[in-house]
Amino acid sequence: MRALTWQGKRDVRVDTVPDPAIRDGDDIIVKITTTGLCGSDLHLYEVLGAFIDPGDILGHEPMGVVAEAGADVTALKPGDRVVVPFNISCGTCHMCTRGLHSQCETTQVREHGTGASLFGYTKLYGQVPGGQAEYLRVPFANALPVKVPDGPPDDRFVYLSDVLPTAWQAVEYAGVPPGGSVAVLGLGPIGDMSCRIAAHRGADTVIGVDLVPERLDRARRRGVHALDVRQGADDLADAVRELTGGRGPDAVIDAVGMEAHGSRVAAAVQGATTLLPDALAGALMKRVGIDRLAALHTAIGLVRRGGTVSVSGVYGGAADPMPLLTMFDKQLTLRMGQANVRRWVDDILPLLTDEDPLGVEDFATHRLPLEEAPDAYEMFSKKEDGAVKVLFTP
Repeated sequence: MRALTWQGKRDVRVDTVPDPAIRDGDDIIVKITTTGLCGSDLHLYEVLGAFIDPGDILGHEPMGVVAEAGADVTALKPGDRVVVPFNISCGTCHMCTRGLHSQCETTQVREHGTGASLFGYTKLYGQVPGGQAEYLRVPFANALPVKVPDGPPDDRFVYLSDVLPTAWQAVEYAGVPPGGSVAVLGLGPIGDMSCRIAAHRGADTVIGVDLVPERLDRARRRGVHALDVRQGADDLADAVRELTGGRGPDAVIDAVGMEAHGSRVAAAVQGATTLLPDALAGALMKRVGIDRLAALHTAIGLVRRGGTVSVSGVYGGAADPMPLLTMFDKQLTLRMGQANVRRWVDDILPLLTDEDPLGVEDFATHRLPLEEAPDAYEMFSKKEDGAVKVLFTP
């Protein structure tokens, strides 16, 4: 089959690789019909090479049709249409039964002390072949895949793999009160969708912050108060307070993570790790704070006293410095974590209708053949051509 493979920093290629095969009785093989490019994929493209090997298959936002099912699969059959959540969860362990699918005890990567395995990611999360490919082996087929109806376009359902549940959890964790206010830092796919979900769930004032003109304009068309971060920290804070009665928003969602602009030193350290041998780079990233924390510090500064900061953007440093004095003084609540995809599916599916209240069917900015994935990664990394969400067709 054809699949997108990692070969080095900023080097991904579509290669011919062996087809996946059934290994356990509850496995299925899915023929991929649509698969997404995620901001987290850029972390592999740019920074996390110490934890990935040449030839690893990328991608964790796939959907398709069941091509083959193992002997113990009872919930699905060949021909069924499914979306595959990005975290690999068994559905039956202590954590899964409590809605913490990203902490699944069956697939935790204990070697590295991390949570549930992920499709198409690093050794830190199981090094499981990903879904930017023609076919994908999916375990726990009686509990993990999301069966969806035939008929509507893939665009209606594919975001159940990551974007929708990640944004839903970000808003849930933000705890925005009815009629309240929320600021969303970063208007990439997760930030953009977080704005839409927050408004749908009753937030009265939704503020989006970014620096890419096309992303700001896109958010404004959905009724978001879109602010350009390049106006400066003081001006940004004044603009946010003016929109929120002078005290700041009830909640701030950090949908940026380690790719935040604003720290040349941290950016240089991130870049330097990619020049080191993997063993040294991995040790540095596990033990040292190397993230660009501008977005998180901005979130802490903007939120009102007694408010909540919800972090959905991925950070990679294990010992990043935090402004604990400010956080304590402002009596903040901080919530974060990988999305528990399966936890939120039942809340989201009823919204994926012809009325399309979240605008999923025109959410993608680019739809490309998988063979064009290397160029798409570069385009998305450089935020060119208005790229917000890229979908591939294998």
